[in-house]
Amino acid sequence: MNGTGTHKVDTRKLIIIFATLYFVQGIAEPTAGLVSQPVRSLLRSWGKNAEEIAFFIFLVALPWNIKPLFGLMTDFLPFKGFRRKSYFIVTSIIIMIGMICAAVFPLPAGATTLLIFLLLLPSMGIAFNDVVTDAYMVDTGQPLGITGRLQSAQWTAMYTAGLLTGVIGGFLSQHGLQRLGFLICGLLGAVTLYIALFHIKEEPEHKIQPDQFKRALAALAAAARTRTVLVVAGFLFFINFNPFSSDVLYVHMTTALGFSEQFVGFTYTLNSLGSIAACILYGIYSPRIPVKYLLHGSICFMILSSLVYLGLSGTISAILASIFFGFVYLITGLIQLDLAARYCPAASAGTVFALLMSLINLSVSLSSILGGRFYSSWKATLGAHAAFQILVGVGCLFTAGCWVLNYLFPLARE
Repeated sequence: MNGTGTHKVDTRKLIIIFATLYFVQGIAEPTAGLVSQPVRSLLRSWGKNAEEIAFFIFLVALPWNIKPLFGLMTDFLPFKGFRRKSYFIVTSIIIMIGMICAAVFPLPAGATTLLIFLLLLPSMGIAFNDVVTDAYMVDTGQPLGITGRLQSAQWTAMYTAGLLTGVIGGFLSQHGLQRLGFLICGLLGAVTLYIALFHIKEEPEHKIQPDQFKRALAALAAAARTRTVLVVAGFLFFINFNPFSSDVLYVHMTTALGFSEQFVGFTYTLNSLGSIAACILYGIYSPRIPVKYLLHGSICFMILSSLVYLGLSGTISAILASIFFGFVYLITGLIQLDLAARYCPAASAGTVFALLMSLINLSVSLSSILGGRFYSSWKATLGAHAAFQILVGVGCLFTAGCWVLNYLFPLARE
């Protein structure tokens, strides 16, 4: 087989591997996957408000905020001689054990602390597995020049999973079947374990040097000071600071607007549908459009997608807002992730990617907690609709702040 044919086979196989890994992650992640709505529904049935639900999700998502530590481990501390393969295996087992324990362990009403501990283990496993997946994507995609295609495949799979989690999650919430959701997620961990054992190809590393971790920290510090990483990090933080989304949006739709759990799950599915369209179009057209126009256009449309929620009042507006927001939000994210994948140093790929993703998670968590707090407070004095609309406006202002960073972005390497 000639070189071009081999390249095509390698690319096809890598696309399948990364798409499968992200599909499983899209279903099994506790705070955004199949069990995210059932867990929020359970907490709401226990009398928790938007702020309390947001804080619960923040605690469960804590492993996502320490992803740079996982990045350092997979980049600079080989386990059993491998930088990626061994960590793939271990994290897959952690996901399986954690979710199955959550499915079978007795859970009395109001036991929020116990539920946090049960979900922290699979959350850590998926967060670590995500770091290793991104690092392996850079390892394999950079030499072939296909990081953009792999990113597109990953996120298409992620939001294809979202099509299922929205509908099925709404059904599980409506009927109180949280344990079934935990069990499904646990069994899916076997899929990533299979890929890790039989499809992750990697040459074993040499023994760890005595100053390996010190050099790892130095490499992270050096990478974090580069102009590209700093600007991309700032962009990702601002673009994801939307205090009206996630927990506030869920509480607002189920209480103030009176939507059923099944319909709310349906809106999540529509959001994923818009995101899938974004993934496909980005993979096809992004190489033909200059980065400058992609960046400015993404900010404009991101602001518009947030403003759509100002008209959220009934089922039709919720449907339209969900599709449009899902499309624009992911286009914006893919632009930044692709740039980061192209330019991050290969030696610290997992660490740098993890650092950027941690900032996204930190932004989402902080905005959700603050949004929940102000929504609960303003709802009592201004009313639910006014409180929600103010938070939408705040989210738009943070998105607009990305324009400042755009003028600093290094475009010389386009």
